[in-house]
Amino acid sequence: MDIAIVGAGAAAVGLLDTLAATADSPGAITVFEPSPHLWRGRPYGPDLDTVLVNAPPALMSIRHLDFGHYAAWLGSRAAAHLDERLGQPLVPRALYGEYLAHTAETALATLRADGWRVRIVTARVTQVARSGGNWSLCTEDGRGHEADRVALCVGGGTPQDHYGLGGASGFVDDPYPLARALDRVPLGNNIAVIGSGLSAVDVVVSLEARGHTGPITLLSRSGVLPHVWQRPVGHRPQHVTAERVAALHRQHGALTLEDLIALLRAELAEAGEDFEAFVAELLAAETEEPVRRLRAQLSAVDDSRIGRRVLQETAHSVGPYAWQLLSEPDRMRLRCHFRTATSVASPMVPVNAATMMRLLDSGQLTVTPGVRKIETADGVFRVYGDNGERTFDTIINAVNPPPKAIPGTAGPLVTALLADGSAELHPAGGLVPADPRLHVVGDLAGGGPFITSSIAGTAAQAARTAQTIVAARG
Repeated sequence: MDIAIVGAGAAAVGLLDTLAATADSPGAITVFEPSPHLWRGRPYGPDLDTVLVNAPPALMSIRHLDFGHYAAWLGSRAAAHLDERLGQPLVPRALYGEYLAHTAETALATLRADGWRVRIVTARVTQVARSGGNWSLCTEDGRGHEADRVALCVGGGTPQDHYGLGGASGFVDDPYPLARALDRVPLGNNIAVIGSGLSAVDVVVSLEARGHTGPITLLSRSGVLPHVWQRPVGHRPQHVTAERVAALHRQHGALTLEDLIALLRAELAEAGEDFEAFVAELLAAETEEPVRRLRAQLSAVDDSRIGRRVLQETAHSVGPYAWQLLSEPDRMRLRCHFRTATSVASPMVPVNAATMMRLLDSGQLTVTPGVRKIETADGVFRVYGDNGERTFDTIINAVNPPPKAIPGTAGPLVTALLADGSAELHPAGGLVPADPRLHVVGDLAGGGPFITSSIAGTAAQAARTAQTIVAARG
């Protein structure tokens, strides 16, 4: 079997790692990736040391269900990157990229030793079409390639330019890598950062680390900041599990949002916690003043209650499976709380939260919700919102890409697959294969939950895809 893997980020690493462990008869693998930073994708390439991995090591293993794989690779280096509040090492993303590269290279070495023919093609795939029983791929240099199976591992989207500022002097359309984006920003500039999610936190923390002296404002429609990670307590969900969800589905022939709520209620009741109080606390994130809420979140890092910890873990482990079983009305109910759900499922690390709190207390950082329009004129940016008009020297676009967005560089490829009938766009975003020989791994995969794929979710998808490919070979 000849397998074509399009893209060489985390999804491709997880796919190769599982193939190396499970494939029992050799074939050929061709990986297509134009970036010089193989295996790192957009998030984990070279950047500032202030751009940190945003989750504890147990949630960052690219080997599915091996929660100690990344921690074992990190080894003694972990001590130099300890977040004392979290009690866990949080390394620069560039260092995590080294872990991904090591895992990929180890997998490739194993595959080669087992007789696989492996090639890396440093060119972007622009066309894919079915050709009899095979796939024909064309790269941007005009060369053709053949494969039996194609796995799309092209990563996620990039920030959208909601206010049409592209090309304006002083506008940074994509903050990553921050080493490049911030190098062009004078230290005393009055800066506005569009967004208030994790990317915006990265920008603020990195500005502070490089000695920025001017004011910084987070511009956001909602003004909701991410929640803050809590110190792990070792709790493993007993009720909110894939096994319990599957049992409910078998028993009733369907799964409802009320079923999931009942599982969470039972989880909290067993721990002696008040479900209604927990829900009220979550919903308050949509209306409570951001600075007050961040202060409360920081003070709760050592709180022993399990509610948020359970949601954070199961949103990525059980969530994708449960989402497939929910009715569309129940999905719509959850989408109404998109900002709160993403804030809980993908919190910021305490060390970054403490920096944000310090800057907010000093007055250098402010959060401005209710932004309606941004214009550029006379060398400055004018921002119009609920609190009137303000001007800024520099604007950095740190809007989190929408889940299931098609990366711009993958646009021609996706267009070709749609035209060929090999894939379809999912109504809620993402791409769904219409041919069993085509696989989509990562955030582009349609039909998954509205929360952007985590490393754990990507590793699970990659493992399932590898197992499907191996079974088909058999």
